[in-house]
Amino acid sequence: MSDNYEEPVMEEPAPEPAPAPAPKPKRESKKLTDKQKTDLNKHMEKMKKGGMSASEMKSHRMRMMSRMRNKGMSVAKAHKDITS
Repeated sequence: MSDNYEEPVMEEPAPEPAPAPAPKPKRESKKLTDKQKTDLNKHMEKMKKGGMSASEMKSHRMRMMSRMRNKGMSVAKAHKDITS
């Protein structure tokens, strides 16, 4: 008899590395049309004459542009959405 009582060691296969997370698809940015740009500029002039501060103007313009680009709103609808 042999004094070797060791069981044969079976190596487990290494787990497969997790797949890399798929990059988030970039949103397709839509540009404002020339008509939208002129309408927005006219609107912002009205807001400036109404006494809006520079920081308020910038914030308002960004919010307006976002709604006009992404949701396809008109100037009037975007302004109503922001103020309500």
